[in-house]
This record gives sequence, structure tokens and C-alpha cells, in this order.
Amino acid sequence: MAADPSTPKLSSAQIADAKIQRGQGGETHQVAEGDVPVLTTQQGVPVADDQNTLRAGARGPALLEDFHFREKIFHFDHERIPERVVHARGYGAHGFFETTDTLSDVTRADIFQRKGERTPVFVRFSTVAGNKGSADVARDVRGFATKFYTKEGNWDLVGNNIPVFFIQDAIKFPDLIHAAKQEPDRDFPQAQTAHDNFWDFISLSPEAMNMALWIMSDRTIPRSFRFMEGFGVHTFRFVDAKGNSTFVKFHWKPKLGMQSVVWNEALKLNGADPDFHRRDLWDAITTGNFPEWEMGVQLFDEEFARNFDFDVLDATKIIPEEIIPVRRVGRLVLDRMVDNFFAETEQVAFCTQNVVPGIDFTNDPLLQGRNFSYLDTQLKRLGGPNFTHLPINAPKCPFHSFQQDGHMAFRNPKGRANYEPNSWGGEAGGPRESPERGFRSYQETVSGDKLRVRPELFADHYSQARQFYLSQTKIEQTHIKNAFVFELSKVETPAIRARMVSHLLNVDEDLAKMVADGLGLKDLPKAAPPARPVKTDLKPSKALSIIENGPSSFAGRKIGVLVTDGVDAAMLGALQKAAEAEGAMVELVAPKVGGVTMSDGKMMPAKQKVNGGPSVLYDAVAVLVSEEGAKLLSQEATAKDFLNDAYAHAKFIAHVPAAAPLFQKAGLTDMDGGFVALNKAGDAKAFVQACRAVRFWEREAKVHAV
Repeated sequence: MAADPSTPKLSSAQIADAKIQRGQGGETHQVAEGDVPVLTTQQGVPVADDQNTLRAGARGPALLEDFHFREKIFHFDHERIPERVVHARGYGAHGFFETTDTLSDVTRADIFQRKGERTPVFVRFSTVAGNKGSADVARDVRGFATKFYTKEGNWDLVGNNIPVFFIQDAIKFPDLIHAAKQEPDRDFPQAQTAHDNFWDFISLSPEAMNMALWIMSDRTIPRSFRFMEGFGVHTFRFVDAKGNSTFVKFHWKPKLGMQSVVWNEALKLNGADPDFHRRDLWDAITTGNFPEWEMGVQLFDEEFARNFDFDVLDATKIIPEEIIPVRRVGRLVLDRMVDNFFAETEQVAFCTQNVVPGIDFTNDPLLQGRNFSYLDTQLKRLGGPNFTHLPINAPKCPFHSFQQDGHMAFRNPKGRANYEPNSWGGEAGGPRESPERGFRSYQETVSGDKLRVRPELFADHYSQARQFYLSQTKIEQTHIKNAFVFELSKVETPAIRARMVSHLLNVDEDLAKMVADGLGLKDLPKAAPPARPVKTDLKPSKALSIIENGPSSFAGRKIGVLVTDGVDAAMLGALQKAAEAEGAMVELVAPKVGGVTMSDGKMMPAKQKVNGGPSVLYDAVAVLVSEEGAKLLSQEATAKDFLNDAYAHAKFIAHVPAAAPLFQKAGLTDMDGGFVALNKAGDAKAFVQACRAVRFWEREAKVHAV
């Protein structure tokens, strides 16, 4: 897509959009110019536009001469020592990528040429906003970064578990993260966006509305890394051997299906086990239940890009899978934990600029800025330019360069030559460039005036947010509404709450009214003026719903079994056998962690003590107690909590007849379809099969009145 060589004229939509972004007019902040100092660079140069990077034409690439952006992102990248500014809390593992479908028809990338070939990978999952010591199940976007050690160098696909982002231009990234992090005067709340600064920024940034719907959905409270999708977010290019380009969006699809926790469960998980996601990945890999994802690609050409309703360079938008299906081309398997967390997971350096021949960038302004930013970040975090010498970052293919010296250099050029071109032949002359094998950028025609402006279609901020909301099941829509009410209820400034509701009116009127009611707003604000008309005819997409893409089995999940002395050995054995056949795991929770004596006199060790193993740790629960054990646990508050939480979180609950006194004490006498009675050994299999639905959602409306 060549940029328009003619001088771009700002449309009324772009002008209106720019006003909204700067908080001018309507329901946004109004500040008289004389009341505030002029924003400048650190050199004191006044800034005319702090919203857009400088680029060649409205849809062209970012320009190296943009000193304001360079200074802003440079300073931001160096704000933390040595903790990452964002994605500080992470956990990683080794594995492999296996090509299952060659892509030689669209790319020369070596990794996609041979079916069945395996490429080593390292994957790091992370939260975005929290500090290194924060809890795992915070409501947050999850990083999904993959380093492929290919035969032609390292390729870093640095994505998230959500396919869109908050902002369209990287120049706003420091502002976004500053707003999301702890407020600087009080240094709290951390790993939480439920505060004034974040929602003030979001409510003044209409471009963030699509992402706002995504982050208030259950996508930001995943049950496990193993049960979440991953996305490359941006539009990239594939380039074939002849130099032809095909646009590509990357997807990761979890083999075990998608699953999230519910909000009350997340709060209790962070108290019960702040390392819940880390422990889950560790347990899965060390027990041989290797997590697996399919890689998929959406491929499209210039004609599609020209005719699509939205700009493919806009990172706040998706291309629905119903329009361009995801072509499955490989599988990712994680099969080995790190030997040392610091040496590998903490020192791994991902850079979006790390691509290999056959994969190239587009002029997405967020991606262009990330290509600047990541290198700065690694320089600061890892102490110098030689972070590529660390084993976790070094390529696994042969590599040669004339780069030398610097802090902590492990390797330097051998011999006389440390420059190129040189006259020295053979080995003494060192490496030489290769026009045949080397990386070549796609030859895109670029022209246009130097501007700080966004393309016309970038100004549609509400249409896909509406599409996302309408694509959710009623249960998920309720969760989104509740999330908005919770987050905004922590905002102390009423005007910010009202401003967010004004944006939601452009997404869905019923949603806006329910959020307003939940916040106790007496008067519904006027809808925020959209820079472009909201498209109301976009079809819902089933691919956007977690519940519609849940698991087909209970494999990879965990059943917590509450047991006491005298537990029926045959019934426990039947449950363990049924779970094993399904690919699920069983953990015993007992009055004493040493275990229990079963009905056959044998001792069975327990994994958790009853007051340290709450039901939030499990996907389903079973109560296998003796009559005496039920009486004992009836006096234990945490045993009653075990049942009440499982009930409130819509989990399936199995029980033996002897458990009746405990259920009565817990107030669970009205048993619905989510309860499964275990009267005979065969009932255990029926219970595990029922658990394939993961939740008995019909119960949720009964246990949450507000």
C-alpha cells in the first residue's frame, strides 16, 4: 500500500478525533491555555503534538528524525533499574515449534518451509501493569512472547493474550503505562487499574474503547497460561522468494480450549496463592502434561486491506475470523522448565525488531515505535549492548559480526579484520554480506509530507468495541458490566465515571445504563461525540467469546477432593481413575496434610490441609468424607468456605451421602444440576464428564444479586 503522494488534507473526522484525544470540548477536560505550562522536550523545546509520531504521509512509516518521540520513549524505557517497566512479572519455559503446514507459497522464512521440522523456542508469559512481586491473577493483559531460534536467526513474536491494544501510536505508550501504574504521589494501587489516573486517561482516549471492553472481559483473568489465546497484535508482512508481500496476523490457539476464572475467585486466588499461574505451568510441565498451542495465521492482500472497513495498520482493531479464517500452520509445545529463573526468564531479551528473512514489518505506528523501544529497554536492563551474548538470547544457528567490545563482552572478532569491507581474504577477512540469503525489506513505495496525524480510518473508536460486546454470551456480558462497575467504583472523581459512561453509550446503550445504575449515577450523561459514525451492522463473532470456545474435555484441569479418615477407598479410586482417563488431575484436601486412613485401612497422603487448600485452587470439587469426618468438618469454617466458594463460583460439586451434615452446615440444601451424587463407583465417570462444561453457569444468577 503506497502512501498517497499528494498533500494529505485533514478531514473533519480527523480534526474532531484530534480534539477528543487532546481533551478539548464536549464532555472532556477543558483547561485554558494560560492556566498550564507549555509541554516541552527535556531540552526545553515546545511540543506542538504529543499524540502522534512523525511519519512520511498519514499511513507511512515513522521517521528517525522524530526527536520528541525518541526522547520520550528513550526516557520511559530507562525508568526502572533493573526491573522491566512493563511485563515485570513473568514466567517462562522452553519448548519447540513444529511446522505442520508449509507456507512457502507466501514466505521465504526458513521456519515455515518444511513440514514436521521442529524449531527450539523460549516463551515468557507475563502481566503488564504489576511489579515483579505482584500476584499472578490480577486483572491485566497477559504478555505472550515467543523467541524462535530458527536456522536463519532469532525471530521474536512479542504478543499478548488480547489481539488489540489501548493505543494506536507508540508515542502514547509512556502515558498509558504511567496512568495504569501506581499513582506517583502515593505509590498505590499496584497491579490494579481501578483508580482515577487510569480511567481518566482511558476516558480521554477514545481510541482505547475497544481495548476497554476486552480488559473488562474475562480475558484478563485467565485460569491458566495453558488456557489462553495469544496474538501478534500487529499486522506484519510475509515476503516470498520473489519479493512479493502478503499481510499476516499471528494467532496462538490453546489445545485445551479457553477458560478464565470469575472475579470473586480471582480475588481469593491472589490471597490463597499469588503464584497460581506460575505453579500451574510448573506442575503441568514437570508432570509431563505439556502445554500446547496451534499457530494460526490470517493472510490477506493489498486489495483486502484497501476495502476492509478498518485500517489494517490500526492496532486497536481486529479482522474477524469469520471474514478471514485462521489457517493453522504449526504447533507450540512447552516441555522443559528453565534451569535458573534469573539466567533465563529474567534475562531473556525480546525485541519486536528481531525478524528473519521472509518476515517484515508494516507501517503500523505502534509497531514502528516498539521497534525503537525494545532495544533501549534491553540496554538499560541488562547493562550494555552485549545482552545478545547471554545464552538465552544467543542464536542457535551460526552467527558472525564485527561488533566488538562494550560492557561484559563474551565474544570478540578473531583475527586482524574488525571492519567491512576489507582486503583480507578467507577466514582472516571475516564474514561477508549475502545478497542471496540476507534479510531484505519489502520494497514498498513510500512518499508524503512529514506529518503528525493519523489515517482517516483510525478515527473509528467504537464500532469494534460494540461488535466485541455483542459477540459475548449473556453471562460474559454480565461479567463485563460488573467489571466496569467494580473498576469505576474505585474511581474517586465522579466526572471520570460519567465520562466513561458517555463512551459506553456509543458501544451499547443497555451496557451504559447498567453501569450507570451500578455506579448510582442520577443522570445519564450525553454520549461522547464520535469522530466517525458508529457502525451498528458489524456481525457478532463467535471467536471472540471464551465460553463459545471452551474445552471439549476436562483434560488439563484439576479436581480438589475433600477427604477425611474413613473415606470410601473404592469411591476415591474410581474418581482418580475417571480423572486420569480424562487427562485431569486429582488433589486431596484433608484435615491434616499427612493424609487420611481410608476405609480399607491404607494411608493416603494429602496435597493440602483443609485451611490451606481452598476450592478456588480447583476447577471442580468432590466431597468424599465419612460420617464422622463430616461431623468434624461441620465445625471447621474453612471447610464450609470450601463448599460455599465452589458453589458461588458455579463449579461442579460431587458428594457422597455421608457429606450431608457438612452441606447442611454450609447452607447448601437446594442442590441444582451442578451437584453430582456419588452413590456408586460408576457415578465418578459421570461427574468427570459433567465437568467438561467447566462451570454450571445456570447457578450464577442465583448467587449474585447485584
